[in-house]
Amino acid sequence: MLRGHPPVTKAKDSTVASNANAAEASIDLVVVGQGYVGLPLAQAAIAQGLTVVGLDRTQRVVDALNAGSSHIDDISDDELAVMLDQGYTATTDTSVQARAKAIVICVPTPLSEAGGPDLGAVIGASRAAGEHLAKGALVVLESTTYPGTTEEVVAPILREESGLEPGVDFHLAFSPERVDPGNPVYGIVNTPKVVGGLTAECTAVASALYDRFIDTVVQAKGTREAEMAKLLENTYRHVNIALVNEMAVFCRELGVDLWDAINLAKTKPFGYQAFYPGPGVGGHCIPIDPNYLSYKVRTLGYPFRFVELAQEINNRMPEYVVNRAMSRLNGAGLALSRARVLLLGVTYKADIADQRESPSSPVAKKLLDAGAELAYHDPHVGSWSVGGHEVERVGDLATAKADLIILLTQHAEYTPDAMPEGVPVLDTRGAMRGIEGVETL
Repeated sequence: MLRGHPPVTKAKDSTVASNANAAEASIDLVVVGQGYVGLPLAQAAIAQGLTVVGLDRTQRVVDALNAGSSHIDDISDDELAVMLDQGYTATTDTSVQARAKAIVICVPTPLSEAGGPDLGAVIGASRAAGEHLAKGALVVLESTTYPGTTEEVVAPILREESGLEPGVDFHLAFSPERVDPGNPVYGIVNTPKVVGGLTAECTAVASALYDRFIDTVVQAKGTREAEMAKLLENTYRHVNIALVNEMAVFCRELGVDLWDAINLAKTKPFGYQAFYPGPGVGGHCIPIDPNYLSYKVRTLGYPFRFVELAQEINNRMPEYVVNRAMSRLNGAGLALSRARVLLLGVTYKADIADQRESPSSPVAKKLLDAGAELAYHDPHVGSWSVGGHEVERVGDLATAKADLIILLTQHAEYTPDAMPEGVPVLDTRGAMRGIEGVETL
């Protein structure tokens, strides 16, 4: 039963009738997966008056959400409390989809151990949706994947499980998630929503759903174009980050301040967009999504050389950071194996707690393998382990003891004044350029 709709208690018979009616009541939207994509989507929809149920396979997550405890950065406990008051509820019961007018699938699509796409969660969610799918309902996949997944993987599963024909008995579409955790300007509502359906009618029905709580909906030609749009966005970023990462390596040899060069280039009002070097790439998109496109291209019989080269460059940045740390310590007469190194920031981007694919992990592993004594400071991460090794957490940065600090993630707290006195800093983000004792990447 949806929160905010208590049963009538005047008499036993009326209570039974009320409960029966509630059990049969339709739900505007079931959001499958209550993580960084699904929960903000549910929040946006319920704020505009839609009835929303969040479906997740993890009981611990569901229990916490129903108790008012959010597990993602972009939704506070207070905001979750508002959602609960508006009628939001979370469940692990897949049968709730039988009452759904629309089902939106927002489950993870990681890479497999072999480096290809792992669609296990998408396949599982599709099977569960198909088992309970009502005729006339809408199913939308938002999980990032390669072009053709909605039509070639999801549609056949839904058909097999439900006995219904996609595009005829129910509507099917793809709409790429564009969530940027921690972004103070753009969220679910004011980021344009791309929608591509299996048929023109599927596109129209999916667009009508999102129109109810998204400012701008952009219709794609079909599901494949919508799937490709997401991969194009992140491949563009992946390749350009690799470009400046490679420049960071040779610009140091040339005696060029790359950050200054980037700041100069971005004064041009057209034809240029600034990207910045760093210790690698992290998050739920850039390290993963281009590999989905590369995988699909390889099925055609040839490699996607831009993506594979970009992956090679970005993946070697942690090793470059460790080599730079080693050089800095050697210059002070210290071996890395006898040094205490303090890492600042272990999340994949500034001012959030999300650690997915963070380059801090491979940097830390390489430092540990070299014999360094390792510690970390991060105001957003209470404990951190790398390869089964629990890394020491430093609570007070100002009094921290270390032979070298490596700034990996530029949290707002990391200002020059916050650094412990006398400890050299290797700044991989260019945040402290020009400060005495600081060497940039």
